[in-house]
Amino acid sequence: MDAEEAKAKLLAVQKELGHEIRVFTNTTASGKPDDVSASATEEPDDFYDFTPEDYYRIMSEKIGAQSQVLKTRKIREAEAAVRRARITKAVIRVRFPDNYVLEAKFQPAEKIQSLMDLLTKVVARPDLPFYIYTTPPKERIKDTSKDFYSAGFAPGAIVYFSYDRPKDSEYDNAVAKEGPYLRDDILLLNGLDLSAEQVDPVHPEQEPKPKPPEVASPLPDPKPAAKKPTKPKWLKR
Repeated sequence: MDAEEAKAKLLAVQKELGHEIRVFTNTTASGKPDDVSASATEEPDDFYDFTPEDYYRIMSEKIGAQSQVLKTRKIREAEAAVRRARITKAVIRVRFPDNYVLEAKFQPAEKIQSLMDLLTKVVARPDLPFYIYTTPPKERIKDTSKDFYSAGFAPGAIVYFSYDRPKDSEYDNAVAKEGPYLRDDILLLNGLDLSAEQVDPVHPEQEPKPKPPEVASPLPDPKPAAKKPTKPKWLKR
């Protein structure tokens, strides 16, 4: 699939789903505790002394906390409205057990149910029940009537996908652990991103050369007008 065909395919899928999406694999390796050195340098005894700077810092934090309590309800609501207005989108990443990640963009005021509806369209087995959850700790998202902002999912969040199946069923071993979890045509979008398109750089020879600033030539000093010689009145013939 060439670049133009891939772009057309991605645009067609986004139009079908009604949201901008991106598919990629999660290649981030989790760090191990053993990789971190356990050695620590000992601090001198005066490091733990209570200094005047510490006193002023604690007092300023205490005064700031008290000012928040004294704010009226209308002021707090106005500040919350300003913070919410600054967030214009909610980018949600859904991680699947087979290491694929589906990224989708929503409006902060949209409901979490819109994400569930989107997943129903893209998963390989929409006939099977599923749920999403956050971690750590693992917490299943049950109230899908909340909007993304109220749920704390704006401007972005990571959730995890899982089929809602009995643990002892045969299906648990056959499909849920192996996948694939996404539709085949959705998996073909892996690595495609319209926002990553590069613009052709402008070659130096194509750039217009700046014109040198025009320097006004100094004007010559005006010479005084020559006076016409006249004869004095007493010198008359």
